[in-house]
Amino acid sequence: MSTALWVTPVSNLAGVARHVLDATTGGLPGWDVVVAAPEGALLDALHDRGVAVLPTEMGEGVSTWTAVRRLRAAINKVKPQVVHSHLARADLLSAAASAGLPTKLVSTEHGIAADRTLYNANAVKATLKRALHWARCQRTDAIIGVSRSTCELVQSTWRPRARVVLIPNGIDRPVERKGEPGTRFLSLSRLSHEKNIHLVLEAFGHVQASLPQISLTIAGDGPLREPLEQQAASARLQNVTFPGHVCASEALASHDVVVQLSAWENASYTLLDAAAHGLGVVATPVGGNPEFLARDCLTEARDPTRVSNLMMNQAKDLWRRPSLPENWPTVAGMKRGIVDVYEQVWR
Repeated sequence: MSTALWVTPVSNLAGVARHVLDATTGGLPGWDVVVAAPEGALLDALHDRGVAVLPTEMGEGVSTWTAVRRLRAAINKVKPQVVHSHLARADLLSAAASAGLPTKLVSTEHGIAADRTLYNANAVKATLKRALHWARCQRTDAIIGVSRSTCELVQSTWRPRARVVLIPNGIDRPVERKGEPGTRFLSLSRLSHEKNIHLVLEAFGHVQASLPQISLTIAGDGPLREPLEQQAASARLQNVTFPGHVCASEALASHDVVVQLSAWENASYTLLDAAAHGLGVVATPVGGNPEFLARDCLTEARDPTRVSNLMMNQAKDLWRRPSLPENWPTVAGMKRGIVDVYEQVWR
């Protein structure tokens, strides 16, 4: 068995954690997998599922030099054939930590945006990050994009020497899809500026004005939680709750329509799960969203009239709700795609 060391700098169960859990649970065909990440909920969940883990403190609170040293020690301990990084910090740390070692570098890109400043504080930081990613891409043996949009942006922004391979986030279809109309709306994402949740609240206010009994759950946590709670209170919105972190599958099962007006998405698990399970979806036509969502689901975020109209259409008209394309990969199909990349770079 060959070994792949998966590297991610996050410890919580949000965002990329879903991808790591799905892909590594049960292993990859023909490959042993070890996950290096900071101690926390993600490593606990992986351990409970029988995935080999290696606690490695390398998050934002750790200096770059210390994180590189710790990750290099992890690579030397595991001696993997492939180091597979997830998220920008892990990509950069893995390129530095593996220098001179007999391992191949693979990265999966989950969060690149057309607007360079969306995930960066300012243009200077965005330019520096772009230069760093260009440099590490010259050492990377394969790059995986989770949507066609992601692949195109990686190619045009970083000009990698290796080819960029499309492997969408795999989704297993349920036996039965949700089959009833309903007006329980759900936002399920990090409470941060790029998610435009303030616009979700504005649109909900428009809908509630004509249909008072509807509800909205703003699930998730993040730096904007308090301002969003204040916005809901100031607008006197009724039936709006902020439960914090929730079990995604339980939240989807207890709601009817997902509203996600993000400034950018690569391949959102929330939207993919909603489409697979028969929920309504209202989302922005950005990034990978148009690759699996029809026009009946898409709207510009700053068009409150269309947003509110789509919210009601998705709540009432089941025929408008999205389904995943037939060729969208399952989790097993996603795993096979990843293994194919490993075989190409290692053999």
